[in-house]
Amino acid sequence: MVKVGVLALQGDFLEHIQILREIEGVEPVAVKRIDDLKGVDALVIPGGESTTIGLLLSSRGLDTKVVELAEKGLPIMGTCAGAILLAAKVADRVVGETNQFTLKLMNIEVVRNIFGRQRDSFISTVRVENIGLVKGAFIRAPGIKSAWPPARVTGYINHPSIGEIGVAAEQNNMLALTFHPEITGEKGVYKYFLSFIKR
Repeated sequence: MVKVGVLALQGDFLEHIQILREIEGVEPVAVKRIDDLKGVDALVIPGGESTTIGLLLSSRGLDTKVVELAEKGLPIMGTCAGAILLAAKVADRVVGETNQFTLKLMNIEVVRNIFGRQRDSFISTVRVENIGLVKGAFIRAPGIKSAWPPARVTGYINHPSIGEIGVAAEQNNMLALTFHPEITGEKGVYKYFLSFIKR
C-alpha cells in the first residue's frame, strides 16, 4: 500500500483525498502536523489560498520538514496554490511582486491570478507531457511564466487574453499544475505522479 500525504491546512484537500481513495493500492493521509509526514511515500499540496497555506506551513514548522523531504527525493505535487508554494519566484498579475512565503523548491516563476478573478474561472483541456490530454479546472489560477533547469514546462494553454502560458511543470521528483485535476476527476494525473515513487 502506497501512503500519500495530502497537506490539510486549508483549501480543497478533501477532494484530493477522495480521488486518491479511489485509486487501488493508495492510502491517503491528511497532513496537519510534522508527525503526519512519517512514512509517507509522496505528498500533495492542494489549491486554496497560497498565502494562508504558506503561513500555516511555516507556523507549524512543516515548511522545513517538507523541504528536507523534497531534497531527499520525496515526490511532491502542487496544484493551483500548491504550484505557487513550490515556485522559486512569484508575482501577482495586478500588484506585481508579492514577497509571499514559498518553499522555493522548483525553478519556476509563477504569476498569481493570471487569468483574472473568480468570475474568470474556466475548464480547459491541456496536453501535458507524459500524461496526455487532461481536463483541468482553472479557478483564480496562476500561470507558469518561465522555468529554468532542472525545471521545465510540460504543458501550455493558449488563452484568448494572455496567449500561450505554462500550466504544468516538472523538476526531478516534483510536479506543479496550475489547475485542479481533483475537481475534474483526472485520475491519470495522480497515476503519473505516483510513478515518481518508483524513480
